[in-house]
Parts: sequence; structure tokens; C-alpha cells
Amino acid sequence: MDIRHIDESYHVSPQITPEDTAALAAAGFSTVICNRPDAEVPPQLQAAAVQSAAEAAGLAFHLLPLTHQTMTPENIAEQARLVSEADGPVLAYCASGTRCTVIWSLGQAMAGARSTDDILARAAEAGYDLAGLRPQLEMMRQG
Repeated sequence: MDIRHIDESYHVSPQITPEDTAALAAAGFSTVICNRPDAEVPPQLQAAAVQSAAEAAGLAFHLLPLTHQTMTPENIAEQARLVSEADGPVLAYCASGTRCTVIWSLGQAMAGARSTDDILARAAEAGYDLAGLRPQLEMMRQG
């Protein structure tokens, strides 16, 4: 697994497998969020398979599939809610971790929780260049 630290409660990764969930629980994660639509993966990696294994490992599991078209204010708020209500560290996954990082960034901007520079720096430290989102993040921070 390629787990990338975004902040103290939020981590992202590319696609995980059902077999990865026990290691996630052992590493102290409490919650897994799948941001990858099932249409992108084979049956053995679809959300239901990962959810079953995650729950068997004692992890909470949430499905919030995202595409460019579904990165709506409602879904941004839902992702932020899932993270804020988690009982511990969260791992969100998609194809590469980028969508999970984008939705976190948009949620941070929408809430005014961090400066745009801090949001972009945290994404960059995790290996995600979201500099192109700066105008949107600035706009969202201004409400």
C-alpha cells in the first residue's frame, strides 16, 4: 500500500485490496472511504469486496464514489462529515489518491479551515500537485 499522510486525521492512497484492510486496522486506521466508482475496477476490487473485508477487520467503511462531475458541494461536505465523525484516522482511496486529495482540499477551503497555501503544501508533500486548483480554492475560501 502507498499510504500518504495529508494531515493528522486524513490519509489517502491508490486502490487498496480486501487483503490490505487487516494491515490498515493494525496501523490504527478507524475508517476507510472509497472514492472510486465501481465501474473503474474489476469485481474483486469493487467497493462491496473491500467493505466486507474492512468491516471484518473492525473498520468503518463508507462509499462516496467521485468523478469530476460528482465533485459537488454536497459531496465535498459529505466527505468532510465522514472524516470529522470518524473515531480515528481515515484512509480514503481512489485510483491514485488524487481525487481523495482534491476533495479534502476543497473541503478545507470551503470550511475556511486552512489557508490555500497550507492546503496546496500538504497536497504537494503527499506527492499531489494541485496548484491548478488555487483559483477554485481561493474562491471557495471567500465563500
